[in-house]
Amino acid sequence: MNIAFMGTPDFAVPSLKKIIEKYGVKLVVTQPDKAKGRGKKVSISPVKEVAVENNIDVIQPVKIRNDVEAIEKLKSLDLDFIIVVAFGQILSKEILDIPRYGCINLHGSLLPKYRGAAPIQWAVINGEKVSGNTTMFMDVGVDTGDMLLKDEVEISDDCTAGELFDILKDRGADLLIETIDKVSKNEIERKKQDDKLSTHASMLNKEMAHIDWNKSSKQIHDLIRGMNPWPIAYTDYNGDKMKVFKSSFNGDKCTQKPGTILKADKKGIYVATGDGTLIIEKLQLPNGKPLEVSQFLNGHDIERGTIFK
Repeated sequence: MNIAFMGTPDFAVPSLKKIIEKYGVKLVVTQPDKAKGRGKKVSISPVKEVAVENNIDVIQPVKIRNDVEAIEKLKSLDLDFIIVVAFGQILSKEILDIPRYGCINLHGSLLPKYRGAAPIQWAVINGEKVSGNTTMFMDVGVDTGDMLLKDEVEISDDCTAGELFDILKDRGADLLIETIDKVSKNEIERKKQDDKLSTHASMLNKEMAHIDWNKSSKQIHDLIRGMNPWPIAYTDYNGDKMKVFKSSFNGDKCTQKPGTILKADKKGIYVATGDGTLIIEKLQLPNGKPLEVSQFLNGHDIERGTIFK
């Protein structure tokens, strides 16, 4: 089986490894290397690391849809499949038409819900009880192609986006192998997406992570889970940016102004919300480390009545 793999971040790594093991990979396409950090040290993508370890040819076009040399390289390989997992670029129809069986994408949501760049995070932020992976034939739209297989995963009340990410990246690899196998044997039925049921999962930014204490306890708790591990939910505490990593909430009602600190003990910092009380369990102040509240209180006083903003 002649396969080219397109992907960039850690989410794509288990899929690439499984495909290498099962079928072999002729070519890996990933995003260009980037300079990161204060020292501007050049870092390569997790997908490129795997390709280099396995002596697989790698190309890194800035925009593959306009890169004649990259497209000709793909055409020269007599490809059965192009497999795409979190590549980060849109493919042209010319590229989609290259492989014998088509271009197959693994997407971290139950399509047509959560098309776009951050499906896992938004599923958690929106308090979904179920998420999963979908494999599909790619078309020129963004996550709009005909669906192939789905794998559902329950989301627990305390599951973070990072934890769900790890579950889906591993299970997605198995789903891809099953999809490739069944498509090559013509044992799978493609199903069109209902655009009326679609939702969009936009990229996250740091401004989205600001906690609005007027919202319900559950909405704030879900935001905190969905913003972990990046960019991390935060609130203003006496002029400092307090990051909130972990929380819980109970059914206690509260008449205090939303954002008011009610009390603090080893279990957490109790804060008034739009409909009750949220308990902050793990936090970080500037220049400090992320700490459980029980640890934080050993060196800090939390004044009752202070209002988070």
